[in-house]
Order: sequence, then structure tokens, then C-alpha cells
Amino acid sequence: MKGIKVGNKISKYPIIQGGMGVGVSMHRLAGNVSKEGGIGIISTADIGYQEEDFAKTPMKANLRAIGKEIKKAREIAGEDKIIGVNIMVALKNYSEIVKECVKQKIDLIISGAGLPIELPEYVKGSTTKIAPIVSSLRSCKLIVKQWMKKYNYVPDMIVIEGPKAGGHLGFKNEELEGTSEPELENITIEVVDYIKEIEKETGKDIPVIAAGGIWDSKDIKKFMDLGAAGVQMATRFVATDECDASMEFKQAYVNAKKEDVKIIKSPVGLPGRAIKNNFIKQVEKEKCKIDRCYSCIKTCNLMTTPYCITKALINSVKGETDNGLIFCGSNVSRIKEIVSVHNLMQELVCEL
Repeated sequence: MKGIKVGNKISKYPIIQGGMGVGVSMHRLAGNVSKEGGIGIISTADIGYQEEDFAKTPMKANLRAIGKEIKKAREIAGEDKIIGVNIMVALKNYSEIVKECVKQKIDLIISGAGLPIELPEYVKGSTTKIAPIVSSLRSCKLIVKQWMKKYNYVPDMIVIEGPKAGGHLGFKNEELEGTSEPELENITIEVVDYIKEIEKETGKDIPVIAAGGIWDSKDIKKFMDLGAAGVQMATRFVATDECDASMEFKQAYVNAKKEDVKIIKSPVGLPGRAIKNNFIKQVEKEKCKIDRCYSCIKTCNLMTTPYCITKALINSVKGETDNGLIFCGSNVSRIKEIVSVHNLMQELVCEL
């Protein structure tokens, strides 16, 4: 069993904990995952929501919180471990957030919810490694070709998020709700074959990471047998003692049934997978009143958006789960208990 190489560091296990915002994967979860041999990822989406000035100056609060969270995660994990961040391309202040993470010497940036075409520009001269999130061979080729042509930069890693992932998804509604749902296995085989060509051409090792609906060590082994260097998992890490979300948020995962999982339309402009609760039922009927704009998402239009995604995610992570948005992966109904990160990691590598 090999870990995942990021710069001059190598993780013990081939497992990346996916970034989950707002406030679900912060320093406690990311730091402990890295400490236990994986790669912990902090979500930067409204990362400063607990700062006193967040309501008035959200961007300042977010930039300040980035440094705090990375420092705390490193204190838990140790300096020799890999800590990364997830940054959504759809964020209005995307470039400033990337630059702040680079300033804080983050090891890895994973970026999706849009195409991170300009990402190499923002990490010039740094040791920070960058990985785009792709949902198909087509999007992978587009990003790789653009990065190589415009910046002479080859991705340090590729993360494939399949249709069974949680949160925002890079697929059409009909693909997610119909019979034509793409298979992560097929996408992985296609991307791995393409990346092998790029590796031969450039002489650079590019680990391919599979994500979306991966549950146990058998799933991890299956995707590694298909050529992936590792996997990214998020949903299972929510139901851990160390997850940064409230106990009410975690309990919503434990209580979720298969029929509770729903594909929703997000203000980000992408479909998303979430737990159908009272909040979802309410916004399907009528537009929520929006008291304040946090200027978070490029694609959000105050006149047409059904609700404020920032407020909805903050409510849920703080424990107001009936009045907030709870993103989840397709396997959330399989979660039956809350465990420690240590025990979960040991379970996930038992057959590798």
C-alpha cells in the first residue's frame, strides 16, 4: 500500500478527506485525518463564519480565518503531514483566497465548482501543489491542455468527482436523476489512461484520485486496481468525533434514510446532493427572504436565488438542521454511528 505524494511529503494512506463547507471540515477534522495518515482538507467556503466581523466584512473574516485554521490543523497533525484546502472556483474572491492559502504555505489546493483555469497563475513561485476537480475526461483534457498551453504547468494531481458525491456536482440533472448516470469506474479508467499519456510526455507523476460514493476498503481497492493512486472521501468523515460540525449536523447523517437524499438546485448554479429536510421542502415552495448578501458566489443573483446558501449552510453546521442546508453523499443512509477518525481510518485500510 502506497500513500499519496504531495511535493516532498507522502501520506501514510491513499485517502484524502474531502473538503466540506461551510464549517464541516475545518482544523479539527483535517488535522486529525492527516495525523492518522490521510490527507486532511480544510474547506475555505465562508471559513470565517465564526469571526466576530463576518456579517459586516465577510471577506476580511475569511482571509483571517484561513491562517488560523491552517495553523491549528498543523498543530494537530504535525509539520511533516500533508494539509490541504478546497477552494471553489465559484467564489467571488477566488484569487484572493488562493493567494492567502499560498501565503500560509498550504501543501495542496484542490479546486472545483467550476473550471480552475487560472489557478497556476496564483501559485507561481510557491511550493503549493494544485489539483483540479474534474467530472469527465472532457473536463480533464480541457484543464490540462489550458494549463500546459497558458502556464506550462502540469497538474500535480487530478481529483475525479463522480455523480454519487456530496455537495455540488459537475453533472446535468438528467444524468443524476435518470438512467444515464455516468459510472465513476468508467470515468476513472478514461482519465487514468489519458494521464498516463501526459506523464510520458512530461515526465511528471500525476496521481489520479477517485471520489464520489466510495464507502469502504473494498471500494478503495477497486479504484486503485483501476489505476487510481488513491481516493477522496467526505461523507463518512462527517460522522466522526473530530468533525467540526455540530452534533445535530452529525446526527442528521446518522438518522438519514435512503429516501431522504435529494438532488437540489443550488444558488451556485450546479445541482447538489443534500438531505431533504424542512428547509428543502420550504424553499421548493417559496423563495426565502434574504436579509443580507455575503457576496460569496459569482453566479448568485439576489433577485432570483431561492435562498442564501451561506446562511443556509451556517444554520445547519451550527445545529439548526431544520432551517439549513445539509449536503451529503449518496451513501449517507449507510451511516449508523459516530466514530473516531482513528477508528474510521483503520477500518478503511484494513483490506489494503
